[in-house]
Amino acid sequence: QVQLVESGGGLVQAGGSLTLSCAASGRTFSGYRMGWFRQAPGKEREFVATIRWDGTNTYYVDSVKGRFTISRDNAKNTVYLQMNSLKLEDTAVYYCAASHSLVATMKLTEYDYWGQGIQVTVSS
Repeated sequence: QVQLVESGGGLVQAGGSLTLSCAASGRTFSGYRMGWFRQAPGKEREFVATIRWDGTNTYYVDSVKGRFTISRDNAKNTVYLQMNSLKLEDTAVYYCAASHSLVATMKLTEYDYWGQGIQVTVSS
């Protein structure tokens, strides 16, 4: 079992920045690929970014490329999502998730453990 807890969400103006953190506990964090997903009101949960266990092999959804950066610190059992140039459409509940997959995957079903989610609201 892996327990995931997100933090760092909140309210930010459009064009601003925010960094989300996801702290993991339980099984060896460094053995997992990590991902960030988000779910806006009335919409399905969607993939945002993923990173391999060694900090490489990152992949992003097109809508956040060049604005968001996923990273991880295995010594701190934490994965981050740095979000810059935030847009109104980035408003959502953001979830981190852990996967055994060795390749970059956007599929929700390939992530085994999920955090409870944290709200990010971008205002005009």
